[in-house]
Amino acid sequence: MNGSSVPKKGYIRAQYVANCAGYYAQRVGEMFRPFGGRRVPMVVMSHQYFLTEPIAELEAWTKEKGHKMPLVRDVDVSYYLRQDKNGLNLGPYERNCKAHWVTPDDPMPEDFSFQLYPDDLERLEFYIEDAMARVPLLGKAGVGRNTNGPIPYAPDGLPMIGPMPGVRNAFEGHSFTFGIAQGGGAGKVLAEWIMHGQTDLDMWAVDPRRYTGYADHDYTLAKALETYGHEYAMHFSRHAWPAGRDKKLSAVDARVRELGAQMGAYNGWERANWFAKPGDDTSEAATQTWDRAGPWSVRIREEVEAVRDGVGVLDLPGFSRFNLSGEGAAEYLLGLIAGGLPKVGRMNLGYFPDDRGRILTEMSIMRHAEDFFTLITAAPAQWHDFDVLNTGLPAGLSLSDHTDEYSTLIVTGPKSRALFEAMGTKADLALPWLSTQAATVAGINCALARVSFAGELGWEIHAALADISKLYDAVLGAGAVPFGMFALNAMRIEKGYRTWKGDLSTDYTLLEAGLDRWVKLDKVQDFPGKAALAAQRREGVGKRFVTMTVEAGEQDAPYMSTVYHDGTVVGETTSGDWGYRVGSSIALGTIRADLAVEGTQLDINIFGRMCRATVHADRPLWDPENERLKA
Repeated sequence: MNGSSVPKKGYIRAQYVANCAGYYAQRVGEMFRPFGGRRVPMVVMSHQYFLTEPIAELEAWTKEKGHKMPLVRDVDVSYYLRQDKNGLNLGPYERNCKAHWVTPDDPMPEDFSFQLYPDDLERLEFYIEDAMARVPLLGKAGVGRNTNGPIPYAPDGLPMIGPMPGVRNAFEGHSFTFGIAQGGGAGKVLAEWIMHGQTDLDMWAVDPRRYTGYADHDYTLAKALETYGHEYAMHFSRHAWPAGRDKKLSAVDARVRELGAQMGAYNGWERANWFAKPGDDTSEAATQTWDRAGPWSVRIREEVEAVRDGVGVLDLPGFSRFNLSGEGAAEYLLGLIAGGLPKVGRMNLGYFPDDRGRILTEMSIMRHAEDFFTLITAAPAQWHDFDVLNTGLPAGLSLSDHTDEYSTLIVTGPKSRALFEAMGTKADLALPWLSTQAATVAGINCALARVSFAGELGWEIHAALADISKLYDAVLGAGAVPFGMFALNAMRIEKGYRTWKGDLSTDYTLLEAGLDRWVKLDKVQDFPGKAALAAQRREGVGKRFVTMTVEAGEQDAPYMSTVYHDGTVVGETTSGDWGYRVGSSIALGTIRADLAVEGTQLDINIFGRMCRATVHADRPLWDPENERLKA
């Protein structure tokens, strides 16, 4: 680093730097801003706990039993209560919480090494009274002392451990809300990142790149307050906490909301999850359930059936979108992916392994010319996947991010071709599956990609963000039915399509994930993980990706449900949902390889209930021959 931002005591030259500055991490992060860094998305919360004076009964009990009392957590009221010497320690996570150093009239001091905030016991009064009612012994002792100190919070309450966005050889290890408990694992993970450039287990949940440019001060503060106040809350599958929303809006955001869209946030972008009708319960309380049934379930079925029988449209802003060009771009990509590249005017999937053959990411690769590509990937992967492409980028190649400039409409269903024809589309609608072309739709210049994550005949319309509104209205006017992300997820699971950081992660190799046909060990390029995958192909995999139908009852299998065979743990689910076209609950997952045989009977633990599951052949449950997709 140069002298403009280095502390008074001078310079230290190092090959690697890690920001492990605790509640000062945001201030330290500012030192990296001139070198490509970003504002660290964290907030310092005021966390109080108090210690009672010694309690004679507790001291006697401890001597008699030879150990301390168990730690108590009340997850409904939101506090912990534990023994501290011969007294009690009460630590609430109050809803009426407070952040410090977030406004000009409360600046962060230059030094806050051994200081505390003033006591603010009024905030704790309700929690103290509730704890005393539950544990009367607490009320028999006076308050020994109260501690009100700083605790760092990221928007989701998880730490940030991993590569610092935008700065090479810089890492982060901060925002620990449970520092002592998290310390050992955090040190291991950060050491793995620095020493090996990768971690033993997939650590996306704490990767600093999970927050991109939308995570500004207002968002971070709102989410930190919300997360702290719901520290012990349940996180239901279809529930979204309301703070920090509407950071990035599609050009048709107002239009989809008029149509009844219930929104969800994807890397800050608002997308429709499902479309409500008058009378549907759209309250936040209605979503606080694990059950499949809810106000959304009938609507999801209707949306899926509209796509299955006619044509649907999904407004999909926020695809991470990169252009790669320059002489040698094709050769560069071939050295990063395990498979091959599409021909000009075509597209395919590219899988990027690490040197162990594990899945870094998946991107759709569109080829416009011999050395000109557009790569499209998941919304949350924006900064992660840019790093995948940019690290080691040869001189002479150009890599640029166009995520905020373009958007996508998914138009899909057996009547989608007829819809485009009725709109007077200037394009060759007979081009085969996985073809791309420049087109004119409703008088708008755009690109058409013949692909559908829903598994039906369909196209993606890729156009400038400013043109999406006119295109969306034209598609609706031609008869398409709007559908949302919940319906899309149900349909992609019926096809066995994988999602990034759900079914696809560095916990699995490409072969374990069932992606054998995208692994070309005979190509000349020595891509990362080639030797590891060759060895695994020779020796065989220990686990294998499978599709299972489940006798699931009222809930579908969530991410990381445990899979059993004859009472023995044999794997885990990676995603699950109800398949409305096949009429069954479906789970995707990885299991012991010898059990990955059609007809094998397994059990999945779904919220404490063992549900019988059946393994299916390695092909889609819906339209297994892809006849509808390729129609």
